[in-house]
Amino acid sequence: MDNGKVDRTLGIYTKLLGGYSVNKAEEAQQYGVNERTIQRDIDDIRNFLETDMTNTGIVNSVVYDRIEKGYRLEQIYQLKLSNSEILAICKILLDSRAFKKEEMVSVLDKLISCCVPEKNQKLVKDLIANEEFHYVEPRHQSDFLDRMWDIGQAIRNCMFIEIDYERTKDKKVVHRKVKPVAIMFSEYYFYLTAFIDDAEVKKDFDVINDSFPTIYRVDRIKEINKCEEHFHIPYSSRFEEGEFRKRIQFMIGGKIEKIKFWYLGNDIDAILDRLPTAKILSVEEKGYLVEAEVFGKGIDMWIRSQGNLVELIDS
Repeated sequence: MDNGKVDRTLGIYTKLLGGYSVNKAEEAQQYGVNERTIQRDIDDIRNFLETDMTNTGIVNSVVYDRIEKGYRLEQIYQLKLSNSEILAICKILLDSRAFKKEEMVSVLDKLISCCVPEKNQKLVKDLIANEEFHYVEPRHQSDFLDRMWDIGQAIRNCMFIEIDYERTKDKKVVHRKVKPVAIMFSEYYFYLTAFIDDAEVKKDFDVINDSFPTIYRVDRIKEINKCEEHFHIPYSSRFEEGEFRKRIQFMIGGKIEKIKFWYLGNDIDAILDRLPTAKILSVEEKGYLVEAEVFGKGIDMWIRSQGNLVELIDS
């Protein structure tokens, strides 16, 4: 490449970086070349930006502005995650202990390779290396990712599924035909929330109202079969994971109820974060009077875990 082309291309690139519009006719006159030469210079800059994207993670593009009648540089979006973003995501994944170690390491490697600029990848890997090495995998030792994808497809297509499920209380494997409505994650495990279709099964349940789903741990599902039969849930009656999550503790089923309690500790934010539906009714010398709407019996476990900091006064 001759010095004239180098100087010309760098000059055009500098102008674009400065936010200026580049007019081919004006540049051709300034450098004493034809417009086709300027177009080739602009194409070279475009090629450079595409190559640079791999290293920086920033997608820049040279676009033609019809109003300005010239080319300008436009940053479309940040393709890669920042160092702090990817570090936070990796730490959350490791703390979740959701997968077997082999699966967790694979997910982290793919995440870093795909989402971090190449020059920063070793830095991020070094920052999580110790925690990754000492990672404690879940006790169930189950491969369930493909099974979870099958459930997701059934949810999307509103298809009944039949599952063989190992119950917690007696380890007995039971057969269920259900309407799957959501996959959720909580405290180390993925869960399927679904409505049981079998009336004979439901009659022995504490809660039989159709508005309350049954909860299954995905790793305890031994077999799953998608049925050809579809179900329909009106839009107004659709299951909303976000609202459900606000109310449930430890993914233990039950019914909707309101509780009222005194919180005697100092960090009320921790309570409000744990119970998103909670409202402070009053603040007194004794502490905070709080009311919350909750779902299921998991709230009893949470209250007991708080010891003397929580006094239940109404439920």
